[in-house]
Amino acid sequence: MKTTTKKLSDTKVELTVVLDKKDLAPAREKALENLAKEIKVQGFRKGKVPAKVAEKHLDPNQVNNAALDLAIRMTVPLAFEQAKKVAIMLPNIEVTKFVPNESAEYKATADILPDIKLGNYKSLKVKKDELKVTEKDMKEVLENIAKAYAEKKAAKKKAAMGDEVIIDFVGKMDGEPFEGGSAKDYNLALGSKTFIPGFEEGVVGHEPGDKFDINLTFPKDYHAENLKGKKVVFETLLKQVNEVKLPEYDDEFAKKCGPFKNMDELKADIKKNLQSQNDHKTMEKYKDDLVEAFVKTCKVSAPEVMVNDQVRFIRDDITRNAASQGLKFEDYLKQIGKTEKDWEKEAKEVAEKRVKASLCLQMLARENKIEADEKLVDAKIAELRDVYGKSKEALESLKDPAVRQDIKNRMTIEKTLDFLVDANK
Repeated sequence: MKTTTKKLSDTKVELTVVLDKKDLAPAREKALENLAKEIKVQGFRKGKVPAKVAEKHLDPNQVNNAALDLAIRMTVPLAFEQAKKVAIMLPNIEVTKFVPNESAEYKATADILPDIKLGNYKSLKVKKDELKVTEKDMKEVLENIAKAYAEKKAAKKKAAMGDEVIIDFVGKMDGEPFEGGSAKDYNLALGSKTFIPGFEEGVVGHEPGDKFDINLTFPKDYHAENLKGKKVVFETLLKQVNEVKLPEYDDEFAKKCGPFKNMDELKADIKKNLQSQNDHKTMEKYKDDLVEAFVKTCKVSAPEVMVNDQVRFIRDDITRNAASQGLKFEDYLKQIGKTEKDWEKEAKEVAEKRVKASLCLQMLARENKIEADEKLVDAKIAELRDVYGKSKEALESLKDPAVRQDIKNRMTIEKTLDFLVDANK
């Protein structure tokens, strides 16, 4: 077998493979063996016909075609191995010459893993951010906790900021109700800024039983394209006003919130948790920034087929999230104010960065012999079994070797990221 390589791009090659008698003979023998199992010959049971006997009863063209097909399948992996290229997907095959039992020639075109030249992964000039817990952060958490222990009491009074109201409302544009603009028995905390600017202020000053209109204009940067800058009216009925009394921030309040003796212990716990969240955020951003800087030092191309796969993954993820809200992908595009062409262009840029980062990290792992420990992979799969619980389909998927390999690959990448962090301390 002789193989010559033609580079079509950094991520695509065309191999020309020439086969001689020695290469074709094993394929012909195997083809006859396979075909012999399918024919009937007097004096032999089906499946027990000797290949030499079967050959006399088979169409020569059928044997030749089967032999060529097998010869190609048997030699394609060897051809790419000779060329020192790794095909990402099954190659496209074009037979250019074939003389039965004598010789054959075919071209195999395939997207390949690109040659990757790693740059310097040490001393990358990336600064890690520091996020400190502020008094404002502490106050927001305490307020949220306090709301869970707040006392609510219906009152016959005019609604004011800080109260909770129960309302019915119908949003109309040009006299017609618009989608998503109506609700019944809606609980609204005045001052929460849940609605568009002006709505909560429009409820303030009204009493239970009042019917009133709130005339507003949607912000020009509103996420729904059909409502941006539009004038609307909300026909509103105020059903109930609840006065909300927040608890005092004292030691008794702290004891209600958990195993705390006083406010100092509660605040210390809140600060510890917030700092842990901040540390996680900064570390994740630091890793992302390190990878981005590292990839810039490398020479790597992103195979188109891998980029397209990543774009599909991004789109599928958005589609699933949109469906959970009762929307279609097209609705999502309207919300963000983009055409499908604009979205696809941006998605491809993101996908290309992801592919390049993945390829560089995989190469970094190979060069430094970084691999997830099999025992840790077993532990992760055991953990996932607990998470999936009684989902038979999910539990069954964990037995698939491909799924296990995917989990191992992800864990290896995480280990490689840790290696990158350590190399830049």
